Amino acid sequence: MSANEALLTLEGWYTYHNFRTINWEKWRAASEAERQAALDELNTLIRTWEANEAEAQGSTAVYSILGHKADLVFMFLRPTMQELDEIKTAFNKTRFATYTEAPYSYVSVVELSNYVNNPGEDPKANPHVRDRLYPILPKWEHICFYPMNKKRDLQDNWYMLTMQERQEMMRSHGMIGRKYAGKVKQIIGGSVGFDDWEWGVTLFANDPLEFKHIVYEMRFDEVSARFGEFGNFLVGNVLNVESLGKMLEV
Repeated sequence: MSANEALLTLEGWYTYHNFRTINWEKWRAASEAERQAALDELNTLIRTWEANEAEAQGSTAVYSILGHKADLVFMFLRPTMQELDEIKTAFNKTRFATYTEAPYSYVSVVELSNYVNNPGEDPKANPHVRDRLYPILPKWEHICFYPMNKKRDLQDNWYMLTMQERQEMMRSHGMIGRKYAGKVKQIIGGSVGFDDWEWGVTLFANDPLEFKHIVYEMRFDEVSARFGEFGNFLVGNVLNVESLGKMLEV
C-alpha cells in the first residue's frame, strides 16, 4: 500500500437537504382555503416522517433559514437513496410545493473517518459508532449547514499526505470538536461522487454563537487553515407543526 493510501470510511444513512424558498406573492394570492389545504397536506407528510423516525428507520428535521439563500430546509436521513427519491417526489407532488422553489439541495451519506480505530474490531458493533452513523437528528434550536473540500493545490494537497500525517492532524482537529460536546452536534455527510463538494457538514446547537465559536476556533487548526475550502453557510431556526403554521400565516 502506498504511503498516501486512501482512508477507509464508515457509512451510515443517506442524507438529503432540501432547501426551499417560498413564493410569498403566490402564497398571499391564494385563498385562505387553498393555503389551509396546502398546509394540511404538508402536515400529513410531516407526520409520516415522524412515524418513520419513531420506528428508527431514518430521521427528519425541519428548520427555517435566514438570509436570502432559502426560507426552509427539510433534512432527511434514510437507509437507501431510493427512499430519499420517494420523499423528494412525494413532496414535489404536494400543493405546498407549488408555492415554493428549490434554490439548493445536497446529497450525501453519513460518514465517519476511520483515522482512529482498533485493528481487528468491527467498528459498527460499537453502539457509540452506530449512534453516529444512524443518528436521530436533534431538534435543537438552530441549524448550520455548509459544504467543504480538502485542498489539492500544489504543496497543500491533502491527498498527497501520508496516512500518518493525516492521522496526526485529524487527531488534533478532533480534539477541538470534543470541547464542544453537548453544545454542538455535528453530522458529517460524505459526498464524493454524490454532490459538488466532498463533504456536507450539518451542525446543531441551542445557542447560535456556538457555530461561530467552533468554526472560528477550527480555522486555526492546520487541517482547516491549510487544507480547508468552504462553500456557503446556511443557518436557521427549528420549526415544528405549530411554528411552521405561524410562519406561513398571511
